[in-house]
Amino acid sequence: MSKKKMMIVSNIFLIGLVSFFMDMSTEMIYPIIPLYLTAVLGATPAIVGVIEGVAESVASLLKVASGYIGDRYQNKKRLAFLGYSASVLYKFVLLIAGSWGGVLAARVIDRTGKGIRTAPRDALVAQSSEKGKLGGSYGLHKMLDMAGSSLGALFAFLFIAFGMKYRSAFLWSVIPGVVAVTIIPLIREEKGAAPNRRRLDFRGLKLDARLKWYFAVLFLFCLGNSSNAFLLLKAQSRGFSTSEVMLLYLIFNVSASILAIPAGRLSDRFGRSRILIPGYLIYGLVYLGFALLTSKASLLILFVAYGAYTAFISGAERALIAEASPADYKGTVLGIYGMLQGFGLLLSSMIAGGMWNVWGPDAPFWFGGVLGIVSALLIAVILRSGKRRKAMSC
Repeated sequence: MSKKKMMIVSNIFLIGLVSFFMDMSTEMIYPIIPLYLTAVLGATPAIVGVIEGVAESVASLLKVASGYIGDRYQNKKRLAFLGYSASVLYKFVLLIAGSWGGVLAARVIDRTGKGIRTAPRDALVAQSSEKGKLGGSYGLHKMLDMAGSSLGALFAFLFIAFGMKYRSAFLWSVIPGVVAVTIIPLIREEKGAAPNRRRLDFRGLKLDARLKWYFAVLFLFCLGNSSNAFLLLKAQSRGFSTSEVMLLYLIFNVSASILAIPAGRLSDRFGRSRILIPGYLIYGLVYLGFALLTSKASLLILFVAYGAYTAFISGAERALIAEASPADYKGTVLGIYGMLQGFGLLLSSMIAGGMWNVWGPDAPFWFGGVLGIVSALLIAVILRSGKRRKAMSC
């Protein structure tokens, strides 16, 4: 391996390592929070939906701005450092939260950090990747990200299994978060020629028509893609104990981690559509499964399949969007992608919470499953029509 290739791999590995430790930190407590809200603070599933939705909407507003600022001022690493630092602060605020309003404030801080760091971080991965291997690069990053999530979920299970108090778990989660922040200075950012520094009106940003349609379908899909907190509450409603719920979440993370690199590399080799379309179909079938199936064995399989959906979508989709973005605006377009996901999550979490309260715990999964399958069909039309236009122009 040449020195240049080693530098590329090491840079992507360092970015992934930051995500590994931060996701370990976050997932040590994320699956605990909905249980903490409902069992200790007396919140309803609707309130859980409001908390997740409001927090994600704040992140959404910041993703486009941080992506654009990173493109314009070539300061992606600084923005990543600021965003990851906010997620460490989140754990300290959670420690002192004594009501669901306090948890909401903590989650807003955490999602603010995610909103600041996500687009610049994804742009750094694209910048560090070799030509033709972008899916694999995002797959490597996602594998490390989900491996950290898996380890965090394992800690969450151990916290619950050994009866650790919630606030003690929150305190332990600070340690890997601090480690993540200390790695960021080691990451290299290429300082290319900065684009013309236009006002923040995006008049210089021109998106391909196919990408615009893809974003429209993505937003439709996100309306049914509610917070993972509802999956955990659903498992609990099917008779899983709190510690068993933690194990299910661990299984989901392990599944996504194992499949992330192969899925990303397959998208490089066979094309993004051959991975994305099955990925969205898997999501739709998994959500319909959560509505229809009741046995513990079936829910175990569904959590494994949900991990497969996550692996199929994450690398291939970000690679598709980065490749279709104008060269000077990759961070900006990745920010738009994150914004649409966040606004969709805001609405979907509120919709899911309302449906749960009015029609019962199966309703959000019927809704999400149907939208997942419809989205897969629409994405197939968009991506395949794009291939036909490209072939005709050759």
